[in-house]
Amino acid sequence: MNKKRAFGMLLAAFLAVCGLVAQETKKTETLEAWKARRLAALVQPDGWLALIGRHPLDHGTWTVGSGPDNAIRLAAGPDYLGEITYTEQGKVLFTVGPDVPATIDGVKRTEATSFPVGEKAFGYEGSWSTGELDYQSDKPTYVRAGTVNFYVMNRGGKLFLRVRDSQSPRLQHFAGIDAFPVDPAWRIEADWIPYDPPRVVKVTNIIGLTEPVDVPGKAVFTYEGKTYSLIPFDEGPESRLFFVLTDGTAGTETYEACRFLYANRPVNGKVVLDFNQLYNPPCAFTPFATCPLPPKENILPFPLRAGEKQYRGEH
Repeated sequence: MNKKRAFGMLLAAFLAVCGLVAQETKKTETLEAWKARRLAALVQPDGWLALIGRHPLDHGTWTVGSGPDNAIRLAAGPDYLGEITYTEQGKVLFTVGPDVPATIDGVKRTEATSFPVGEKAFGYEGSWSTGELDYQSDKPTYVRAGTVNFYVMNRGGKLFLRVRDSQSPRLQHFAGIDAFPVDPAWRIEADWIPYDPPRVVKVTNIIGLTEPVDVPGKAVFTYEGKTYSLIPFDEGPESRLFFVLTDGTAGTETYEACRFLYANRPVNGKVVLDFNQLYNPPCAFTPFATCPLPPKENILPFPLRAGEKQYRGEH
């Protein structure tokens, strides 16, 4: 898989769970409708607030569960869930433990019709379900047990288990979204300067991994007599422009790492930047997300008091 496709899949998977990718197209909606959709996406049982773990996966075989003796210890779920193997050839296999009510992509352990069955798997007598976990397609394989689920994700060539719990404390005690008052002055029409050919910039995420991403151009605007510009990530011709930025309020009034913004693609050389729709990345709500950080071009020196404020329920 090439790096461009890998990063595109990373962003797509990342933002789809955020509940924004599928609908962040050229469709126009009111700010109130956008806010309602944003809130609904955050509180869904498989959303960002449900994250309870991000565990590195190295080559070898590892026990998985919430019990203290497991090599990969989960924050919730069965005491012993099973064993996961990451082979030198790049395959990831998961063996559900005996008598564990778990499923692999919805198939129960006792109904092993869509994945192979291991005999005496990993040294245990008897047989139970061993499934290969897909982590390279747009739809990774999910392992579920009760309210807990996990899948394998690839970040910069390194594998991790991403774990969620639909009853996580962060989801149960969600404090809501605080935002600055809507101000029409923060809806700014910018000049669009295309790059021909598009440029490639390296984007680093919050855990220090770097990936290349296409940048189709820049949006140039004036604020208080000075000229500034922002560069967006290109997620494809049918998607809106995706900006990752920060400003002078970061770390005090707003989340210190960044905020996100979508804008429609340029029309007649103009791009509308509605900063009232700036929103917090998943990392503002959980330490287990892997959010992209803003490129140096997108660090604005002035306070941009629009959009979502710092989340008051997590510091």
